[in-house]
Amino acid sequence: MPLDDNRQYIPMQKQDVLAQAEAAHVRFIALWFTDIMGIVKNIMVPVQQLERVIDSGLHFDGSSIEGFARVAESDMVLVPDLATFTVLPWTTGEDKTARLVCSVYTTQGEPFIGDPRSVLLRALRQAQDMGFVYKTGMELEFFLFPTDAQGKPLLHAVRDQAGYFDVSDEDLQCVHRRMLGTLSEMGIRVDSAHSESGFGQHEIDFQYNDALVSADNVLTARVALRTVAQQYGLHCTFMPRPLATMPGSGMHTHQSLHDYKTHDNLFVDKTHEYGLSEVARHFLAGQLAHARAMSAVLAPLVNSYKRLGTSFEAPVYVTWAHINRGALIRVPSVAKGKEAHTRLELRCPDPSANPYLAKAVMLLAGLDGIQRQLELPEPLEETLLTRNRGRLRQVEVLPTSLAEALDALMGDDVVLGALGAYVSDRYLAAKRQEVDDYNGQVTAWELERYLTRF
Repeated sequence: MPLDDNRQYIPMQKQDVLAQAEAAHVRFIALWFTDIMGIVKNIMVPVQQLERVIDSGLHFDGSSIEGFARVAESDMVLVPDLATFTVLPWTTGEDKTARLVCSVYTTQGEPFIGDPRSVLLRALRQAQDMGFVYKTGMELEFFLFPTDAQGKPLLHAVRDQAGYFDVSDEDLQCVHRRMLGTLSEMGIRVDSAHSESGFGQHEIDFQYNDALVSADNVLTARVALRTVAQQYGLHCTFMPRPLATMPGSGMHTHQSLHDYKTHDNLFVDKTHEYGLSEVARHFLAGQLAHARAMSAVLAPLVNSYKRLGTSFEAPVYVTWAHINRGALIRVPSVAKGKEAHTRLELRCPDPSANPYLAKAVMLLAGLDGIQRQLELPEPLEETLLTRNRGRLRQVEVLPTSLAEALDALMGDDVVLGALGAYVSDRYLAAKRQEVDDYNGQVTAWELERYLTRF
């Protein structure tokens, strides 16, 4: 997938895609899209159908897709984004397959309001109308577990004992190199990769990009990393906290607004104590104001709240800082002369989030702060905490459960509006059911603690 100097997709023409497919001896085309939960869906067509799909899209039945449509209104059309054409590196010979990321449309030719990618595109157009381009970069954390003969993850048999930034054994470094090579072959630019603080835990940091490209990259990386891991007899999981004895996995997201015409970073103010412009301060204030409601989308699983507030450096308080890595939003340091890299790091998202919905709510929460010119509260640095512990009692906290996050979402018109009525209704219903299913379980902890005592 080609990128221009600003790392946005370069528009592709039909003949370009057809020529690339022929040159690479592609036999099949995988059409990818997601349901509202962010699960990748795939429809495969022979390469001979590629031109027809480009011209007319591909009709499919959406009635069985999570949150999409009732049976009576189930006819949908996949419309490929030609700029996302890339060959899947793990396919060869007679199985050589290329991928196209698709948006979902109705048969009347309108973007489907239940399509997560269309939700993000709608938010990006709103930013564009205000003169902004939204850019993001993610730190994607995950665990690698060995598997048994049936491919089942062995959670307590992790061989990798490497800690934060440690050099792991050569076999695992080989897996890392293959992962990075695969992402590179697919046009995904990576800054770095390293072992994380948990045994078997790893992180890959993606280069800054237009938010739509970043979301597509997360979607692609989750498939690619799992595929590579499987080839080495490993299971790659983006579950927020698979082991209570280990830290959870996050997806810290760096973000900034840029001028639509000049591409200048609009978050920069060299005269401000933290280097933040008025636009940045209002944007940050908007995200703080909507943080509790955003949590339902950015930390979308029951398991997400086993990470937030309990795992190493996972945020608790709805505050911001420069040095304090426990803050919800951090302003990373930038070197003198590198002020164009000024950004905000939101630390509550985890890698199970739907990347399209996550970026849409993050963006519109920030834009709401700009539109209402919300005032930024004082930062909560670690040095202030040591002098004034009582201040914590006055600081709002993130939800401690998915149920609490859903209640916050229900009361926030800005975040609900970012999702749209169609998606928000179905998202809330699905997540309420998830909470009910979890609450109905009798866990091993309960049995061990209560069965023989009462």
